[in-house]
Amino acid sequence: MIRSVQRFQAGEDGDGTSLIAAAARAGDPIYLAAVRLFVAEEQSHAVRLANVLRYAGAAPIGGHWTDTVFVLVRRGGGLRLELLTLMLAEVVALRYYRALRDGSGDAYVADVAGRILADEERHVPFHLDRLRQGFAPTPLAGRVAAAGGWWVLMTGAVLVVALDHGSALRALGVTRRRFVTDVRGLFGPMVTAVFRSAGSSILTR
Repeated sequence: MIRSVQRFQAGEDGDGTSLIAAAARAGDPIYLAAVRLFVAEEQSHAVRLANVLRYAGAAPIGGHWTDTVFVLVRRGGGLRLELLTLMLAEVVALRYYRALRDGSGDAYVADVAGRILADEERHVPFHLDRLRQGFAPTPLAGRVAAAGGWWVLMTGAVLVVALDHGSALRALGVTRRRFVTDVRGLFGPMVTAVFRSAGSSILTR
């Protein structure tokens, strides 16, 4: 479980430079300010997880290859690709932190995980709203293609996480299969929210 938290902590510990730059290019100062607040909140998650590691007698790690891959993919395009890729991490985080909150068996760890989860539940509609706006002018064929590609990326991402964190998930009472199924269940309404009507509902719990 310590190794698992170390990897998530490394993923949260970014400076958000690429996302902030992409938001700045969008030309909306209010959105840019909101993105800066989002990045700061993610960095606070890294601090909280580092405290959990120290509480467990461990230390943060410098990085992990999965985080490197996420960063490389996000930097391959503009704001929409940044957010599409970021949302893969967010939807996985929703299920992971719920498992950590409910299955750690430690009051302090559960409290930290619950606070981070509450933040992530607010991040999801924020990013989905921007993605919905970004894809609104895209023709139907383009939206269908983007939705299909997003599903492919998400499937690959959740399988990697399930394999990489399988031992920790079992310790938290969640099988790999259940983790993948639950993440897919969270992700489906998000795809609908972005690529269909503006009134589509999303589920973040």
